[in-house]
Amino acid sequence: MSKIALVRKPGPLLDNGIVDHIEKVAVDLERALEEWQGYVAALRSHGWETIEVDSADDCPDSVFIEDTVVMFRNVAVISRPGADSRKPETAGTRKALEELGLPIAEIREPGTLDGGDVLKIGDTVYVGRGGRTNAEGVAQLRRILAPLGAKVVGVPVTKVLHLKTAVTALPDGTVIGYPEFVDNSDIFDRFLPVPEPHGTAVVCLSESELIISASAPRTAEMLRDLGYTVTEVALAEYEKLEGCPTCLSVRVRNAH
Repeated sequence: MSKIALVRKPGPLLDNGIVDHIEKVAVDLERALEEWQGYVAALRSHGWETIEVDSADDCPDSVFIEDTVVMFRNVAVISRPGADSRKPETAGTRKALEELGLPIAEIREPGTLDGGDVLKIGDTVYVGRGGRTNAEGVAQLRRILAPLGAKVVGVPVTKVLHLKTAVTALPDGTVIGYPEFVDNSDIFDRFLPVPEPHGTAVVCLSESELIISASAPRTAEMLRDLGYTVTEVALAEYEKLEGCPTCLSVRVRNAH
């Protein structure tokens, strides 16, 4: 099984990125680039091939490439971001996925959907219905993925930017999240609270390996105590823009 991660280098306008739920703080561009390089290095050190998608320097949030596509099996669903300034970001992602030979579907107007609102656990696809993803976007994703065997479940998101700001899932399917960010944890079969706001997002690199933000050391220790190998990466500059580890890559597990 191939392990490919699409990434996109932060652009010069990063400091102009959209902030919805936290106070705006200046971003250090030089440090942000160093953090991005460290994140990419962590992916590669765990055996992932990284493909750098064409830059979108006119789009301040373009480094958050996860929002541009939803992967399910080997099908790529190009998103339609809820923020107008982000809609041009999808072109580079589509090009990279077409070059990998993947089947392409897309969310169309009037639907909006950000990839950060989509959490996959096996064949269940949770979709956050919040500020960036609308009901039509959820409905379109359901129509696209149902023939592939997916069950699409809408989830209310009112307290944070994206569903995956509030929750992600461990390799065994357990959903982890910061309780104050989660509208209703009872939606999930198994929910494990984490002790820090930045501990909500993990990137699953394998059945036993995770990436987490260095801003969540207590959560990292909790996950190590559960038997996982946890790599902490510094992402403080992206956290100023409501970013997290999942935002910075699109994981493609069976491209070939």
